[in-house]
Amino acid sequence: MSLEHVPTVSTLSPAEARSWDERVAGFFTLTTEDVANVENFTVPGPRGPIPLRVYTPKGEKANLLMYFHGGGWVLGNIDLVDLPCRLLANRTGRVVVSVDYRLAPEQKFPAAADDCYAATRWVAENVRRFGLNENLIAVCGDSAGGNLAAVTS
Repeated sequence: MSLEHVPTVSTLSPAEARSWDERVAGFFTLTTEDVANVENFTVPGPRGPIPLRVYTPKGEKANLLMYFHGGGWVLGNIDLVDLPCRLLANRTGRVVVSVDYRLAPEQKFPAAADDCYAATRWVAENVRRFGLNENLIAVCGDSAGGNLAAVTS
């Protein structure tokens, strides 16, 4: 696929944009990084289960980092940020929890923020599940995920 064939996102429906997003993001998943463990599970949310992916770093664990993917609240998912989450886990020594929040336009505001807050609250209340004693939690994200981190904090 060459870049001249990638359409402008604003000309696509959300479903079409998500399909292109996954195709282009595939270039970023050609490599990986080993971590000690990766676990997928769900936690209760305001409108149903919220998928989480937890990355345990190699070596010592130093608290938690919640990660919210970008994508303008319409695109993105936890699969597309797998490598950044692995890198964050190993480079920071933190257990990274990636949240697969509900997307617009199917889910109206404040669905994404509600999911990120609910997931963060659940993680804080269940910190021992991650082999940690303290619930010192940092929040971060890229693009729209940065906004969600600010709102969640």
